[in-house]
Amino acid sequence: MKIGEKEFEDHGRTYVMGILDLAPDSLSDGGRLNIIDKAILHTAQMIDEGMDVLDIGTGSSKPGYSMVSDEEELNRLIPVLRAVKKKFDIPVSVDTYKSGVARAAIYEGADMVNDIWGLKFDPNMAKVIADGKISCCLVHNRKDMDYSSFFEDVEEDMEESVRLALDAGIPQERILLDPGVGIAKTQDQDLSILKHLSYFHKLQFPLLLGASRKAFIDYAMHLPEDEREEATIVSTVLATEADYSFVRVHNVKTNRRAVDMTEAIIRAQ
Repeated sequence: MKIGEKEFEDHGRTYVMGILDLAPDSLSDGGRLNIIDKAILHTAQMIDEGMDVLDIGTGSSKPGYSMVSDEEELNRLIPVLRAVKKKFDIPVSVDTYKSGVARAAIYEGADMVNDIWGLKFDPNMAKVIADGKISCCLVHNRKDMDYSSFFEDVEEDMEESVRLALDAGIPQERILLDPGVGIAKTQDQDLSILKHLSYFHKLQFPLLLGASRKAFIDYAMHLPEDEREEATIVSTVLATEADYSFVRVHNVKTNRRAVDMTEAIIRAQ
């Protein structure tokens, strides 16, 4: 797997993708710092804690979320992306499903697009990624939750995203897949994916798990979002055991340590 100029192993190692959320309430601090300064400080902290890839998002993908306009998304994203790329030498992913936003982000140096619709929302997205010669993370999603056979249907949906990518000219080594925990699934289905993470290796692409602080944890443990870190770490350990290439997390320090300890146990004789 290649993101930017950096090569990542497809098997045998789990990398940590840190989340930089630019939604208005996420980096709010009462005016003590402007958003760019705050984003730079948080990025530097995550790099110090062992982050391998930065994922910048500008809006929510939670159930019932409201779509952010392209203009608003770009106003939040571009100044921070520009500053991050100028200051840090780390691969940067941009969390968007809109080709116009992706095109502008690529121009500013984005190394990957993390598309929660797996190239199916915007028909121009695959070509924009291919033309930009960058990588993509294709997340499982669908417009309904009418599954006839859950795992087989998710697999078929993800294969369709892969076909869209390859047909547009995105190289195989630039494609990462995410089974989409917390997206177009019930909480029971989310838990079932976590129990059977290895199932998706049959797709023969590197895999990412994005389960950090998601609603299935509240469903299982009745915990608010700011008290879900231990449960997130459990999902990170499961992903590492299942040979996922990446985990996408809010707290880099705790999850990096969980990955490192799990890998040490796996390597033990």
